Amino acid sequence: MNTTPSFFPATSMVRRVGVAAVLTLAAGVAHAHEGHGAQGLAAGLAHPFAGVDHLLAMIAVGLWSAAVLQGTRRLAGPAFFLLALLAGAFIGVQTGAGAAGAYIEAGVALSVALFGALLLARRQLPLVGGLALVAAAGALHGIAHGAEWSSGTSFATYAAGFMLGSALLHAIGLGAGAALARVPAWVWRVQAAGLGVVGLFMFASRI
Repeated sequence: MNTTPSFFPATSMVRRVGVAAVLTLAAGVAHAHEGHGAQGLAAGLAHPFAGVDHLLAMIAVGLWSAAVLQGTRRLAGPAFFLLALLAGAFIGVQTGAGAAGAYIEAGVALSVALFGALLLARRQLPLVGGLALVAAAGALHGIAHGAEWSSGTSFATYAAGFMLGSALLHAIGLGAGAALARVPAWVWRVQAAGLGVVGLFMFASRI
């Protein structure tokens, strides 16, 4: 059996995982968010892309959905995440950064490690349990987004931005998950384990 077609995608994916890990390590103990007072559609749209933790977690939602669900059901993961994201953002608006800000940032980082574990488990975890964890992670990310909103500006516009940005990252994850279905299983395990390690590193840097 000719295995040549799968060799290059596998090698490429391993390199991507390595680059992602190096970039995250280079970030050191820096937090994903530069400051507070975000406002407007552009700020909301850029927010999910601005932090490595948000970026990886939201792509991972799509990866997990592509691996666990079939057909249009794959949209369930992103849908649960986005609904929880919006609900969490309302909580974040009410509470602000406050004393819990550092804990929220740590929780967001830990969610990246959680997605690494979900990707390793894939279908071994009951679907309801997986979706519940996805929603919990979405709420944490939403609180972080909401806490950075600039009061006195349009929250609806800002929320529309980060919801759209998150949905775009979910779509990237779904596409990547479909591609990973065509490569050897060990490639999937490597990228899932790499994601978990990166998440744990970011978590350790914030506690």
